[in-house]
Amino acid sequence: MKKILAIAAAAALTAGVSAFAANPFSDVSTDDWAYQAVSDLSDQGVVEGYPDGTFKGERNITRYELAQIIARLMAKEDQLNAEQRATLDKLAGEYADELANLGVRVSNLEKKVGNIAWSGNARMRFNQSYAADDDGIATTKAADKWDGRMKIIAKAQVNDSTVATGRLRYDMNFKDADSNSSVWMEELKVNHQFGDDFSVTLGRQDLFLGQTGIEFDDEFDGAIATAKLGGVNVDLGYGRLFGGRLGKPVLVGKEATNSKNDNEMFLGRIYGDAGRISYDVEYLDGKDSLDARLIGAGLTAGLGGDFKVFGDYYKNTEYKGDPYTWTAGLGYGSVNWKKPGTWDLSAQYIHAEKGSFLDDTTYNVAPASLVATDAANDVNTAKYWLATGDVILQKNVKLHAEYAFDVKTDDHKDYDDLWSVSLNYVF
Repeated sequence: MKKILAIAAAAALTAGVSAFAANPFSDVSTDDWAYQAVSDLSDQGVVEGYPDGTFKGERNITRYELAQIIARLMAKEDQLNAEQRATLDKLAGEYADELANLGVRVSNLEKKVGNIAWSGNARMRFNQSYAADDDGIATTKAADKWDGRMKIIAKAQVNDSTVATGRLRYDMNFKDADSNSSVWMEELKVNHQFGDDFSVTLGRQDLFLGQTGIEFDDEFDGAIATAKLGGVNVDLGYGRLFGGRLGKPVLVGKEATNSKNDNEMFLGRIYGDAGRISYDVEYLDGKDSLDARLIGAGLTAGLGGDFKVFGDYYKNTEYKGDPYTWTAGLGYGSVNWKKPGTWDLSAQYIHAEKGSFLDDTTYNVAPASLVATDAANDVNTAKYWLATGDVILQKNVKLHAEYAFDVKTDDHKDYDDLWSVSLNYVF
């Protein structure tokens, strides 16, 4: 195949990606039929000429040269539409050997079946936490625990503006086979993009509140509309918390004092970045289904170098006594999953009060869970220190550790010295 014909075909894959570019080669004139294709791809960095400034389009192109072009197109895959990506996948399969010789992993072929991209993560965890009573409420320290978890994520491109995502999860207890979980669909959502600045996500989706995740890091069943207003993001949502401990029956002496077990809620959120600062402000209103009208905010600020300070604050103005939960901490370092040896450390102080804490926190060690509203105990306030650390051992392999100490509660029981160590993998 003539080089000029191959370039014209490649240009069809990137139609609409770039505007008109200046003439890059001395032997390609503006009158040539392939001028636009050659100039556009050169401007995008997809094709290169010779040291003398020529293109030599009449030469036959080699498989190796075409593989180089395909590799550069793969780097721009996120700019292509669904049809263009499907064509590129076929080309990458045809030239897989040449791409391998170039050191290019054809990840889109390795992870795709049809139009579905697969990924996932896994965890092996050792920890000492709380033993649960008959109501499933953690009240005393348990023996060391060894468990594992795997999540498989399927992401399907429905069309240029719609993506469907599903996540399967399986939990395993290596010391107690009877407590192993079944496989379930932890997430199932569809995102509809309307232009560059507005989208709507429907279904069961991740909801991470604040900068630390101490208040809530679980799923939300419903709809969330997202608008980008300059550098600010605005979310408006309505649905149910899949996790969380507000709105369930409050237990006193193991007897329910109310029957509020429906947790429909309205969610409003503003978040973004400004230089070294990341911020978010949230409003959650449980309407008539929850004793909850939560107002919260979070902030992370870089201090120069690898130091940062962070914190979250949440207050429930609908619950008796207007309880609040807050955390503040200092961190150092930064981890990169692809860079072995990168690490971080942080320490934070956590103060949680019953009625303000949603639970389903992001941390493995969480004495704050003692103040969940359905807890069959007399703990109304939990205060403690939490230290965490991460180090990337190998590419996509992270060692994570947590340690909670100086735990103080108003029932004066010993909840101190709880820890967790886990190996985490992404693929």
